Amino acid sequence: MKAFVLDQYGSAEVLQLDDIDQPVPGADEVLVRVRATSVQPYDWHHMRGEPYIARLMPGTLGLRKSKLSILGADMAGEVEAVGSAVTEFHPGDEVFAMLARGGGFAEYVCVREAELAPKPANLSYEEAAAVPMAANTALLGLRDVGRAQPGQKVLVNGASGGVGTFAVQIARALGAEVTGVCSAPNADLVRSIGADEVIDYTTQDFTRTGQRYDVLLDAAGSRPGRACREGADS
Repeated sequence: MKAFVLDQYGSAEVLQLDDIDQPVPGADEVLVRVRATSVQPYDWHHMRGEPYIARLMPGTLGLRKSKLSILGADMAGEVEAVGSAVTEFHPGDEVFAMLARGGGFAEYVCVREAELAPKPANLSYEEAAAVPMAANTALLGLRDVGRAQPGQKVLVNGASGGVGTFAVQIARALGAEVTGVCSAPNADLVRSIGADEVIDYTTQDFTRTGQRYDVLLDAAGSRPGRACREGADS
């Protein structure tokens, strides 16, 4: 099969399109034919090996190259074959997943059954492949860490980005009053997905408005953490 293989850190030119053996699913794995993938900051960090300090920490970065030989954290595709212990999926099923071990930049990838989900019928493969990492990041930040509740005030910095657009919608679905921070050209988009108020970061510093928020999700990282904490209760 064809796959973009990473064997050293660097720019996009280090990704080499090679012929490699097609993976064989283990007992609890599903072999998926990849129909679409997306490129995330996660993939960029593994390709570049940055920040450098991360190479010294436990995880998937190594000193000289990533421990992931094939990048691609998000994937949508069609089940090709299943392992002997798999019960929830069958060949031909449309699925999507966030891949803990990478592998989306290939024609086929083996995914643990527990990591896989049925692809919503109303999403194309391309749309589904853009969901897992960004949506999970927003969901974990707001629901599990921020514990956003109905009626609370939630601010999303970077509201028009990948994580931010999901965060605005999730916060609204949780019943919160949502303020989105983005640039003026993206204000209509952010309002259309659920923001009650939009702050243009090019003309106004959201940490200096005098407003306080129950939860502040900073997807952009454009303001110091101390300044953000002074404007939020969590």
